[in-house]
Amino acid sequence: MSALPILYSFRRCPYAMRARMAVAVSRVNVELREVVLRDKPQELHEASPKATVPVLVDGARVLDESIDIMRWALAQNDPELWLDHVDEELIATNDGPFKRHLDRYKYPSRYDLPDGIAHRDAALGHLQLLNERVANGGYLGPGRPAFTDIALFPFVRQFAATDPNWFDALPLPDLKRWLEHLVASPLFHAIMTLYPQWRTGDLPTYFP
Repeated sequence: MSALPILYSFRRCPYAMRARMAVAVSRVNVELREVVLRDKPQELHEASPKATVPVLVDGARVLDESIDIMRWALAQNDPELWLDHVDEELIATNDGPFKRHLDRYKYPSRYDLPDGIAHRDAALGHLQLLNERVANGGYLGPGRPAFTDIALFPFVRQFAATDPNWFDALPLPDLKRWLEHLVASPLFHAIMTLYPQWRTGDLPTYFP
């Protein structure tokens, strides 16, 4: 049996979440290596100088962008037709301006800010747009979860969890339903299994 591709991941990282969700739905088998960010293995540094998760090593090929890992998995098998809906503009907005505001809202001290309120409020326009987009079919795709939904979902989840009471009071009913459905989905539960930290020499953990 040839060696499986290796996926370096971290359970709570939103980039790693969307990569794992795509790998899981594709049913492409990988060896999962759970990383502790304060104690990254040398193998991760050697695979990608960025040493940020997720990283996929498939023979001589290394992918260290989560969107590329999603595409890699779904190019091999896309049983739920996620690739039928890829909104590059929404994904770019999520990964660019929205993620910048999210980081400064959630971790203001990292950026020498007294609080993250200004960035919280600046992110509202993106959330309002998503609320409008999911109002009719329930999802960003054609009435079912697809690539764009999964690419954005972990970041909206992280934003909502930063101050749940404040988020719950927002007039975004359709976005909240969208988020609740994805959080409650069997797929999300399946990819949030708690794995021990991988160390050199450990027996492989297979995923999904």
